[in-house]
Amino acid sequence: MGPKLQIAAIALACSITAPVLAAPALRRFRRASLGVWGAAVIAIGVSGMAAAVAVTAQAMFLSDHDLDVVLLVVAVSGTVTALMMLWLGLPVARASRALTDAAGRLGGTDYHPLATPPPSAELAAIAHALDETHARLLAALERERALEASRRELVSWVSHDLRTPIAGIRAVAEALDDGVVDDPETVAAYHRTMVSNAERLTTLIDELFELSRLHSGALELTLENVRVADVVSEVISTADPIARAKGVRLTGQVDETDRFEVDVVEVGRVLTNLVANAIRHTPSDGAVAVAATVADGRAELSVSDACGGIPASDLDRLFDTGYRGESARTPPKTGQHAGSGSGTGAGAGIGLAIVRAVVEAHGGEVSVHNITGGCRFVVGLPAAS
Repeated sequence: MGPKLQIAAIALACSITAPVLAAPALRRFRRASLGVWGAAVIAIGVSGMAAAVAVTAQAMFLSDHDLDVVLLVVAVSGTVTALMMLWLGLPVARASRALTDAAGRLGGTDYHPLATPPPSAELAAIAHALDETHARLLAALERERALEASRRELVSWVSHDLRTPIAGIRAVAEALDDGVVDDPETVAAYHRTMVSNAERLTTLIDELFELSRLHSGALELTLENVRVADVVSEVISTADPIARAKGVRLTGQVDETDRFEVDVVEVGRVLTNLVANAIRHTPSDGAVAVAATVADGRAELSVSDACGGIPASDLDRLFDTGYRGESARTPPKTGQHAGSGSGTGAGAGIGLAIVRAVVEAHGGEVSVHNITGGCRFVVGLPAAS
């Protein structure tokens, strides 16, 4: 083996031996800070290099003076190099501590993005991920607060709406039981009141069950390729007697050839809710118009009424579960819309929540905006492929 190969072998052996011998010690630093761990790694690397130079110099049979010079150079340069590497690595350690501190503040009001950009792409990616996670946590907390407020409102309003018909049934039943009334006409009127209140209870309970089914993801859509006109016509024919009884004109405008792919029963419930709600809030001699168009792969169903408009403060929350607006607590006056009252008349702020849930289950969206003299609900659904 030539001298060069011998020197290379000695240098390789020393460079490998130092890290191998130090590996067990490195395990002790696994829970240490990044600065301590980095210092240990740097010290091991420099030690391996210094050992390789020292052993190689001795193997070259240098004079004592030359060997002392080489070892001095190795010691000074190795020490300075290690210190400089530690100094250059301080920003990484500081950034690591800052990221650790930021991670502990995620979702809190005291969280702040790093003031100084991290010194490496990996740490910058972690900082960016923390910022995005913080934003998602804030959004989730806001949704949770909104859902909790909505739940409280729903429980309060449902309790009120259950109490009213129950109290009515109880009062009428007690009056009949006590013999307060005995003429057939009054007794029949009392019986009609009991039936009416029982129907209100049934409607409210059915809507609560339907909403629970929608929110639990138990709704299974049975999609059919049908004409839009058939669905709209069915809803109009069902709601027309109610509109006539109130003196409201109910009209429909739809292209006979347009088709879409929907669950006919569920979309019919959506339109029925919207039309019934529109009739209920439209004064006598007013008009409710149902229209449908299909363009660019989307079907748009709209219901326009003459309710007088919806307060701007109610528009954003109109489809929230349990939300009805302050005006919904009492029967609406002419020209005043009662927030998001139930389309079926139960009045618990459930009807429009069901509308949104069914539409979103179809991959569509629902919105509302004010128009001259009233408001317009718009449902967007995928058209037939």
